[in-house]
Amino acid sequence: MSSERIKNWPTKERPRERLLAEGPERLTDADLLAIILRVGLGTFKKGVFGKNAHDSALSILRDFRGLRGLNRAHIHDLLKVPGLGPAKVAQIKAAFELGKRVCAGKLTAPAFESSAAIAAHFHPRFTGKRQEIVIAVFLNGQNQRLGEKDITEGTPTQATVYVRRVIEEALHLSAAAVVLVHNHPSGNPEPSTGDDETTRDLLKACKLVQLVLLDHVIVGESDHYSYSDAGRLQELESE
Repeated sequence: MSSERIKNWPTKERPRERLLAEGPERLTDADLLAIILRVGLGTFKKGVFGKNAHDSALSILRDFRGLRGLNRAHIHDLLKVPGLGPAKVAQIKAAFELGKRVCAGKLTAPAFESSAAIAAHFHPRFTGKRQEIVIAVFLNGQNQRLGEKDITEGTPTQATVYVRRVIEEALHLSAAAVVLVHNHPSGNPEPSTGDDETTRDLLKACKLVQLVLLDHVIVGESDHYSYSDAGRLQELESE
């Protein structure tokens, strides 16, 4: 049945109708992707003739090794898939981004009660990224969020943090404190020598303008590292 056009399937077996009747939780990854694709890919291309949206979804997930691989895939790699044009690639990337934003939600004051909560908030934003992204979060005297700013996006192994940009934005917002957050695409959150140097430089700069660096949180694949929890902020400040 899988090679038949989906509209010829029994109504209760069609992905879209099943989602509406049973809820999205009951559908497989291929079912959900098929709904986004709507129609099969490359119907008139050699080697994929006759594939419906569900078959196409299964093929894409196999080629990119599941949803995680599909999320990490570059746009130009997706465009190489026969029949997967700009419109469908945009739909797939938009769906992933919406999911990340739902997971992230709004960062409110209680989120700063622990480094784990901060890491949990930013983890969806870092998922699938192949480069380091450094974000500064600015707080008032009650540790309430005033704003956040992407400071830089670096190479897969290193991101250069512009301390001046952090300080300028903090002064612009009249912030009292800042939390630095960045990811390690390798998945290992242990800090590098470069991370230590960045934290030390930022500590010194913050002290000059009476700004408090509350923490530097590194987000990995399934864990995080907190300079504050590890007592490293005090060590670096005294060096």
